[in-house]
Amino acid sequence: MALEKLRLTDFNEQRRTKFQVVLSEASKVELQLIQVTDHTRVPEWEQFSLIFQGPPEPFLEQKIYSMGHSVLGSFDVFLVPVGKQPAGFLYEAVFNRRAQ
Repeated sequence: MALEKLRLTDFNEQRRTKFQVVLSEASKVELQLIQVTDHTRVPEWEQFSLIFQGPPEPFLEQKIYSMGHSVLGSFDVFLVPVGKQPAGFLYEAVFNRRAQ
């Protein structure tokens, strides 16, 4: 499914599930979607953020990654590191677009 077609509700249904981030042809890292937050203030815009929990290694720098999920399919998303916990790093993806 194309990222443009994925809505807040699609991600909300996949909370606590695993996503695969492609680092190279031979390397992937697993992230778990741990938080979905709706920031929508006006009905014409869809605004939300996703927080993913990743492992302690490797650290993912801020950039666009190819991501895959067993239900949502493959898409590219911009991830930003936003924190570190004993279990690993936290990454955020922010969506701010016209509602469909």
